[in-house]
Amino acid sequence: MAPERMVQIVCLGELLIDFVSLESGVSLVEALSFQKAAGGAPANVAVGLARLGHTVGFVGKVGAESFGEFLIGVLRENHVDVSGMAVDDQARTMLAFVSLTHEGERDFMFYRHPSADMRLTPEEIPEQLIANAAIFHYGSISLISEPCRSATFHALEIAQKSGCLISYDPNLRLGLWESEELARCEMLHGMTYANIVKINDDELEFLTGTRNFQEGAARLLEYGPSLIIITLGKNGCYFCSTSAEGSIPGFPIQAIDTTGAGDGFVAGLLSGLLSHIRPHEPFATPDKAVMEQICRFANAVGAITSLKRGAIPSLPYQKEVETFMQQV
Repeated sequence: MAPERMVQIVCLGELLIDFVSLESGVSLVEALSFQKAAGGAPANVAVGLARLGHTVGFVGKVGAESFGEFLIGVLRENHVDVSGMAVDDQARTMLAFVSLTHEGERDFMFYRHPSADMRLTPEEIPEQLIANAAIFHYGSISLISEPCRSATFHALEIAQKSGCLISYDPNLRLGLWESEELARCEMLHGMTYANIVKINDDELEFLTGTRNFQEGAARLLEYGPSLIIITLGKNGCYFCSTSAEGSIPGFPIQAIDTTGAGDGFVAGLLSGLLSHIRPHEPFATPDKAVMEQICRFANAVGAITSLKRGAIPSLPYQKEVETFMQQV
């Protein structure tokens, strides 16, 4: 069990190596060279929040090898608390190869048979680290297989009992699931713990059967969250709560690599929300004006993250975001 620490936010999930194609407009079949970068959606969010000035802890598992050592080092270098990290000498760190096709879509290939992150157990969850945090953030990749699935739900129960604000990103990677039906069922089950859900338009359609923002958000609110944010890439985002809704346009940029842009958005979103919550008290959704301000900041973090290759290397610091928002 990790020693008792105090951080504002705890993120749980996969920490992996992204090998990002150095060529744009190619599939993985065509790609010839790659750049190594630390990645994994919850880890990206953790680093993003730390760079925005918050105290953050990460819970996950890597292999007892060079890639695992590299990833823990990246978190430490970015001032993320790694006391909740576990190391596995029986499985290797997860790898992902990523390229951007001519259509602007990302082509993914994962090495995960199984990888160390899948083997996180409930006994390895740092209960006090989570209980002390104001916000707990998780994704859907850790819900795919056991024992990590049970570990995630154990962490969620601790967060819920402790009154943490719970944030969820149902990150859709169909190739990692046994079937579409199982993916949909488990991703929706994961939503029942959340106060806040960030989702993109493709994931909205997959989970609700519609691309209509109002309709889809209304359906997701029925699962228990009180705030839904739908990211729309270059078109910004749409938010919907029990008390307010609205759309915030994106920033005009020429994206280089969108890997991690959604995670940067989540970091900006949670950073903004931290100023408007009372830790360990029931979550009251901010009014429309406040949500517009928070979402504009989150859009800026996501946009900046798209201007370089790789996720973690591209995540901005607070000053960069402020300067960017003043210049565009």
